[in-house]
Amino acid sequence: MACNGGGGGGCQSGCYKDEETTRDQPTASSETDSGTSSNLCLKCKLNVVVSGYGGIDDGRFCADCFRSNLFGKFRLAVTSNAMISPTDKVLVAFSGGPSSRVALQFVHDMQERAHKNFEASRDRSLPVFGVGVVFIDESVVFPIPSREMEEAVEAVSLIVSSLAPPRKEFHFVPIETVYSSDSSDGKERLIELMNVVSDPTGREDMLLSLRMLALQKVASEFGYNRIVLGSCVSRIAAHVISATVKGQGYSLPADIQYVDARWEIPVVLPLRDCFVQEINMFCRLDSLKTIKMSTGPSSSINSLVSSFVALLQEENPSRESTIVRTAGKLIPFQFNRIPEIIDGNVPLATRRRQKRYNLKSNESVSSESFCPLCNSPLDKSEIVDWSNHKNCRSSDTFYTSCCSSCQFQILPPDSTPMEKFYMDLPHSVVARSNKVNNVKLNALREQIQDCLLSDGEDET
Repeated sequence: MACNGGGGGGCQSGCYKDEETTRDQPTASSETDSGTSSNLCLKCKLNVVVSGYGGIDDGRFCADCFRSNLFGKFRLAVTSNAMISPTDKVLVAFSGGPSSRVALQFVHDMQERAHKNFEASRDRSLPVFGVGVVFIDESVVFPIPSREMEEAVEAVSLIVSSLAPPRKEFHFVPIETVYSSDSSDGKERLIELMNVVSDPTGREDMLLSLRMLALQKVASEFGYNRIVLGSCVSRIAAHVISATVKGQGYSLPADIQYVDARWEIPVVLPLRDCFVQEINMFCRLDSLKTIKMSTGPSSSINSLVSSFVALLQEENPSRESTIVRTAGKLIPFQFNRIPEIIDGNVPLATRRRQKRYNLKSNESVSSESFCPLCNSPLDKSEIVDWSNHKNCRSSDTFYTSCCSSCQFQILPPDSTPMEKFYMDLPHSVVARSNKVNNVKLNALREQIQDCLLSDGEDET
């Protein structure tokens, strides 16, 4: 049921405007017969509320308005930040969990509506954005039984194929393909690489970096220009705490925005305003199939912080939101926005909306140096003076180029295992490091150019 509140931000009850049609559910009469009206939906005032999922809006909306409210948060994030335009080709990262499942469903709903509008229009001048789905197989890192992985892949493939047209292309990608298309050699090198990392937190952070490399590789090879992640408020809140604990405070604003364009293919977070409790309830209401892989227990900082934040949320449903809002006051970086759209096929309203909501130069921080391993922006104190590292080994140069968190959590402190770690890195990581180092050396040469002697000059 559509909300009558004005504007795109939602009405005073906290709901978001949407065009969802009403579905069968309990009505007000059943609640009136029981002698009370306190359980009526705050939005439509007709239907009985859904409750028991523990979210911040628990017990406020009926099933229809709950769906409309959650999709409205997603749609507002997409439209306000120009995440998806008609000419885009979007790749949804699907892990099988509730968050990525809802992200896939909402992206599909948007595409389906755009396709219906395209079919109904006379000139059919406005294209429909394309959608693909990628599932990253990480069984080479986690001890997942082969039978369980086969069932998971089959289930994911069935979920994607069961979605209504337009058709979604499905990509099953082993994470070892970050090395090359020949995963046999990559598998051995990846195992050797991960064996060097002994710290549980470091292993998880290293896997996160490799996962992003795999997503970027697939998106680049198949022509996608957006990557959609299912990160929600709950996950971002845990990341805020864990990043602070690991000393990543400077780069933290880069990871918690709606848009992250530091990568070749921009990454977007359309579920940034949604809670995991709401997402779980939506999956139950609409019977969305999810998949849970058995990865085993973990003693990493990331896992401990996630458990801690979940405990806080149980005590107070607004804790996660408070953490994210507080971190949101940090100044983002200039790459935390979608590049300006100049495509004439994109509606003028979309371009105006992007110009309105995009970060201004005085509202963001510029960063030209990034960690070659995790691609986090580097603080000035972490930038190396290359005039003192001219004759160092490649592995030592790589080590000093990385951020302090990677040096402490991931990279081995001794030179011999560090050399082994460097040799087993994917080529894309080494190439990125060499490119960054060459740029820094060229910049250093430009700074001291006036002090250098030409070939025909004497030292007198």
